[in-house]
Amino acid sequence: MSHTQPTETPLEDAVPARELSMTVNDRLCRVRCEDRHLLVEVLREQLRLKGTHIGCLNGDCGACTVELNGEPVKSCLVLAPAAEGAEITTLEGLALDRDLDPVQIAFWENDGFQCGFCIPGQIFATRRLLAGNTDPTDAEIRSALAGNICRCTGYQTIVESVRAAAAARRDAPDHVEKGT
Repeated sequence: MSHTQPTETPLEDAVPARELSMTVNDRLCRVRCEDRHLLVEVLREQLRLKGTHIGCLNGDCGACTVELNGEPVKSCLVLAPAAEGAEITTLEGLALDRDLDPVQIAFWENDGFQCGFCIPGQIFATRRLLAGNTDPTDAEIRSALAGNICRCTGYQTIVESVRAAAAARRDAPDHVEKGT
C-alpha cells in the first residue's frame, strides 16, 4: 500500500483573489484583493484612506460609512469585489479643492465631534438627509442619524451641527455643493 504525501498549496493560491477597478474620490483605482476582503479593508489598507474607520465590523456603528454610487453604505458590510466599477466617496473625497464640504464645516464650527471616530457616519447621514430636506426637524435629524454611534458627544452638538449645515445649505446660492 503506497502512502502519498499531501502537496502543499501556497496560501495565496488557496483563497480566490481578483483585480478590481473602482473610482475612489474621483480617481480611478485598481487593486488586487481576496474575494473575502471587505471594502473598508481595501480603502484603509490598500488605498491608505484612513478617514474610513473600522469599528464594529457588523454595521452597527457607522464609522466605516462611505458613499457607494451616491448612496451611504457601511463599508464593513460590503465585500470589496461588489464595488467593481463603482464610484466611491470617502470622507477625504468630500473636500473640494482642499476646502471642507459645508457639512464638514458645520460639524467643525459646532463641535459636532470630539474624537472623530464616528464622523464618517454622521457626515454621510447628514448629507443624505439634507439632499432631500433642507429644513429638518430635530426628530428628523435624530432619525437620519440613527445607526451611527458616538461615544463622546451625547449627540446634542451633532444635532446642532446638522441644523447649522441645513441653514447653510438653505442660504447657499442654488444649493451648490459637491455630491449633494
